[in-house]
Amino acid sequence: MDSYLEQLRQELEETMTAASPDLMNNGPAGKWTPAQVLEHLYLTYCNTNKGLAACLEKGMPLGSRATLRHRLGTLVVVNLAYLPKGRKAPERAVPKGMPAEEVRRAILPEIQQMDAGFAECERRFGPRAKILDHPVLGPFNVDQWRKFHWVHGRHHARQIRERLGKTSG
Repeated sequence: MDSYLEQLRQELEETMTAASPDLMNNGPAGKWTPAQVLEHLYLTYCNTNKGLAACLEKGMPLGSRATLRHRLGTLVVVNLAYLPKGRKAPERAVPKGMPAEEVRRAILPEIQQMDAGFAECERRFGPRAKILDHPVLGPFNVDQWRKFHWVHGRHHARQIRERLGKTSG
C-alpha cells in the first residue's frame, strides 16, 4: 500500500479502535457525530473508487484542465498539507445515517480498493496524468489524490478524537 494511504489506514484504525460504539453516536450540538465523520470519509473513498472505475473503464484519464483557483487550492491542501476548517462537504459526501459498525467494517476495505485503483491508473496512464477531478480542488494526479486523502482523513481523525474526548469526559 502507498505510504500516504498506509498512514491513513493506520490513523483511522487507531481512531476507530479507541472509540467505544456508544460514543460514536454522540457529538456536540450542530456538528457531526464521530460516526457521521467516519461515514463522510467512507463516502469520499466510495466516490473516489467510482471515479477510478470510470477512468479505468474508459481507458483514459478524466481530469479537466486546472484553473488558477484549482492550483491555489491544491497548493494549500495537497502541497502544504493544510485543510482549512469550515468548508461544507459536497452533497455526495454528506452522511446519510449509515450505522457506525457498518462504516467501521467497510471503510478500510474501501481504502485498499482505492490504493489498487490508484496503482492501476498510475500503471496505465503514468504518474503525471490528471486522472480525476476533485469536486472543489479540480484535477489531481495519482500522488495528489493519495496525499489529499491522507490530509483529509488526518483532519477528520483529529475531529473524531476531539469529539470522543469531549463526549467521554
